[in-house]
Amino acid sequence: MSDWVDVAAVEDFPSGTCRTIVSDEVSIAIFNINGRYYAIENKCTHEDAELSSGKLEQDVIVCPLHGARFSLLTGEALTAPAYENLRTFPVRINNSWIEVDTEAEWNTA
Repeated sequence: MSDWVDVAAVEDFPSGTCRTIVSDEVSIAIFNINGRYYAIENKCTHEDAELSSGKLEQDVIVCPLHGARFSLLTGEALTAPAYENLRTFPVRINNSWIEVDTEAEWNTA
């Protein structure tokens, strides 16, 4: 089952930026990296910090609290102190709108 949610118009979501949405009490961070869009659960698996406020380094997000690094492509926890992977969500472009499937199966690395 899918539940595609509008995030933003492509023209309003520049490369290198992040948007967040909340669906069924789950915060989701969506990143634009050179026109490719990635969506992850917006919560570090180590201490629940919001990853959307972390530092973006190419296709890696660095947690602002303790510096754990996660792959935006796969959700994989790349460095301590995080050891659990993030949930990722499918993203598509539909009629010039970026959409996230908030009901997709839990995809983890």
